[in-house]
Amino acid sequence: MIFEFGFGTLFIFILFFLISAIRILREYERAVVFQLGRFWGVKGPGLMFLIPVLQQMVRVDLRTIVLDVPTQDVISRDNVSVKVSAVIYFRVVDPEKAIIQVANFFEATSQLAQTTLRSVLGKHELDEMLAERERLNIDIQQVLDAQTDSWGIKVANVEIKHVDLDESMVRAIARQAEAERERRAKVIHAEGELQASEKLMQAAHVLAQQPGAMQLRYMQTLSNIAGDKASTIVFPMPVDLLSAISEAVKRPSA
Repeated sequence: MIFEFGFGTLFIFILFFLISAIRILREYERAVVFQLGRFWGVKGPGLMFLIPVLQQMVRVDLRTIVLDVPTQDVISRDNVSVKVSAVIYFRVVDPEKAIIQVANFFEATSQLAQTTLRSVLGKHELDEMLAERERLNIDIQQVLDAQTDSWGIKVANVEIKHVDLDESMVRAIARQAEAERERRAKVIHAEGELQASEKLMQAAHVLAQQPGAMQLRYMQTLSNIAGDKASTIVFPMPVDLLSAISEAVKRPSA
């Protein structure tokens, strides 16, 4: 009876030992194993065994993590206060470093992203924040990736979501845009006047070389004006045309 009781206890102990020693890791998981407090190795995925009491493990997820950076107050290089929010995509590439080198890699990456966002954007003017987001995204990503490399973290992408301005700054930007449109309209009008004046000078040069063409143009203008019956127009007669008519009258008929 005592033997049976001892055998049953031993069987239960062995079964408990095996159950506590077995670990199953998914494809995207790795286990950082410590033996008596010292780093022993990185295991997984699949089935693995741990020596109870002597070995412990920490699971690490290797999938890409989406980190929403809270809205940050940023002062641009031209002293404009804006509120900027962003999203960061990162993942663990070295589980050993992610567990040993930093206490909480997720929280550390979040805090670093907030300070980096303020630091990088503070070096640029407001117009660059609004018009060159792609370049700023790359700048922030490169700075973050360099600083998190020692933690075994790879920052894959950074996207600035919103750049919010106060109401007074929105009105100022609207006035600036309107002034810019007016300036462009004036420049286009001036360029049109310049081109028209150049064409008129060319036409005057051609007419000056051909007196007959000048008279034909003069007669065409008179014809166009004559078609307008709403007003009376006094148009001077060119001296050259009068001379030609006088010579024609004086010339004896055949």
